[in-house]
Amino acid sequence: MKRDHLTVLYRGPLASCDYDCPYCPFAKRRDTPEQLRADRAALERFVNWARDQHDPISVLFTPWGEGLVRSWYRRALVELSHLPHVQRVAIQTNLSHRVEWTSEADLSRLALWSTYHPGQVPYERFLGRTRDLADRGVRFSVGVVGQPEHLDAARRLRADLPGDVYLWVNAAEGLTYTDEEAAEWAELDPLFGISRDPHASEGLPCRTGDTVISVDGEGTVRRCHFVPAVLGNIYDGSFRSALRPRPCPSKICDCHIGYVHLEPLGLYDVFAGGILERIPRLDA
Repeated sequence: MKRDHLTVLYRGPLASCDYDCPYCPFAKRRDTPEQLRADRAALERFVNWARDQHDPISVLFTPWGEGLVRSWYRRALVELSHLPHVQRVAIQTNLSHRVEWTSEADLSRLALWSTYHPGQVPYERFLGRTRDLADRGVRFSVGVVGQPEHLDAARRLRADLPGDVYLWVNAAEGLTYTDEEAAEWAELDPLFGISRDPHASEGLPCRTGDTVISVDGEGTVRRCHFVPAVLGNIYDGSFRSALRPRPCPSKICDCHIGYVHLEPLGLYDVFAGGILERIPRLDA
């Protein structure tokens, strides 16, 4: 069956990050020069594949590490943004790198999903990056992990961000929130309730494996990052015959890049036009 639009979640070998967040298993991890060369080659191969497509696609880069400190990710975002069949290209980032490179991109297609990590970066530096993005007209969201010790910093950030910039809050992994605690976070992110608890997903219809796929550095295709079953490979086209509507096989889904595609949650309506960069409709 021909699909009008395919969303690709790409995660290559890159695992190194310049931050050491205590809640992240990849903090301060270093890739060897060989690993970096392999990641660069894998990304360039993926961009070549994307360039050769004819049907509309969107791409979200979800690296384990920080991609924008690597020149090849910045080049990939710029190039993909100029391809007429790419509807949106976005990346998850901590904004530790300067943002001048965005001036080379087509800003009608580029977007950034950025995260503020208190204690890892001076507040004014991070805020300055967001203001630079806003001045340049770059589409972006900003978020924090809902650690109790981050609440005051998140409140400060919400007060200083432009009112039209969405501040999202991820529930901290393994943390249970009382109603009072959840209400404090919901004052900053009215959609925090979506993230507060894992979603019982087993058997629910999900767009992953149909109009959304996950791709690794070898081109191996899975329905999403959280289901290991292989559907094929993008480079030999074998994945296409496996695409179809299918229910989720996992008992729970607790990550936004996964559960946003669960159809019963209706989040394609909430985030209409901003699924990849996590920006809701103004009236959501």
